Amino acid sequence: MQRRRFGREFKIEAVRLIRERGVSVAQASRDLEVHENVLRKWVKEFAADPGQAFPGQGHVKPEQLEIERLRREVAKLKAERDILKKAAAYFAREAI
Repeated sequence: MQRRRFGREFKIEAVRLIRERGVSVAQASRDLEVHENVLRKWVKEFAADPGQAFPGQGHVKPEQLEIERLRREVAKLKAERDILKKAAAYFAREAI
């Protein structure tokens, strides 16, 4: 069974159905055939940042880009640190 994918417009309309028209999440869930928790997550994402909500596949928020860059940098720095630790241990053993 394949995972269903919903477009940005569908998600925004689902959120509007709940927030503006006053339809309950349970009723919207039944009408749209989407799990209640998914709808609640969409409402939460939209409330947090309406302009950047549901960017779609391949469209990442600037904050996420920065987080990924920092994670790569941390991984690189940890690798460099480990190399230096091993080198220090090697040379300390040679000196004895």
